[in-house]
Order: sequence, then C-alpha cells, then structure tokens
Amino acid sequence: MAFSLTSEAFTDGESIPARFTCDGDDVSPALEWQGSPDGTQSFALIMDDPDAPGGTYTHWVIYNVRGQARVLPEGVEKTDRPANGEGAVQGSNDFGDNGYGGPCPPGSNAHHYNFRLYALDGVLDLASGASKADLLKAMEGRIVGETKLTGTYKRR
Repeated sequence: MAFSLTSEAFTDGESIPARFTCDGDDVSPALEWQGSPDGTQSFALIMDDPDAPGGTYTHWVIYNVRGQARVLPEGVEKTDRPANGEGAVQGSNDFGDNGYGGPCPPGSNAHHYNFRLYALDGVLDLASGASKADLLKAMEGRIVGETKLTGTYKRR
C-alpha cells in the first residue's frame, strides 16, 4: 500500500471548506494517512501556499507526531504541544503563531494549499516554534517517505 494522505473534509485537488479558513472557524481539517514506510518513527507536516503574492506562505508546521499515529483530528489545538496532536510539537507559521493558520488568500484568485506529510526515521530535536526552514534542515537525511494532499481556496 502506497503512503497516502487524505482528509474527510476535502478531496485532493478540490476546494477546502470555509470552516477551515479565516472566513470560518479557522480550525485544522482532520487528516488521515496510511501505508507508512517501514522504519517510520515519527511524522512531520508542513502546509503552505505556493501562490501567495510574496512567495510561498507557511500556514502550519507540526512535527514529532507519534510514529504509530494515523490521524490528526480536526481542530488540533493552537498550542506548542497540543493535547490532541498525537504527541506533536508545533512550529511557527507565517502569521507569527505556533499552530494552524487557515487559508486566507488576498484578492479574488484561488490559491493552492499543499499539506506535505513526511515519515521520519526518528524524533527530531526541535523545540516548539521552529520555522519551516528549521524543520526542513532537521529532516535532512531522516525522511523515509513523503506524501501530499492539495486543496484550493478562493475567498468570496
């Protein structure tokens, strides 16, 4: 079984419901994965928007999710170490917060939001608040698998 990431909230390539954006409740969607590679000890996830006017905009950085986990529930708490985050630690997004920051694209064009899930061969030595760049550096040579789910959002 291939390593894959899905959400009950939206299908790959389709629109993310407003509930998960700045126009709604701004809560993270439930994410589920299967087919984790052998040797997986933890997971990390980065959500970003490559269509942002100033370059790729980071919406969520979360890491050290337990290797046995297969889901992040809807509404992961916006704290450094969310109680409902499967042991995870959250990094900083480009809104300046730790945790999830939902889609909130300027203007009237649809943006794409990539949820990239990484399977890692160990737990990372990163404190809460790490940036996307910090996480990518810490993951070098540690990635045993990667999968992606993409959603779109256009403000009304």
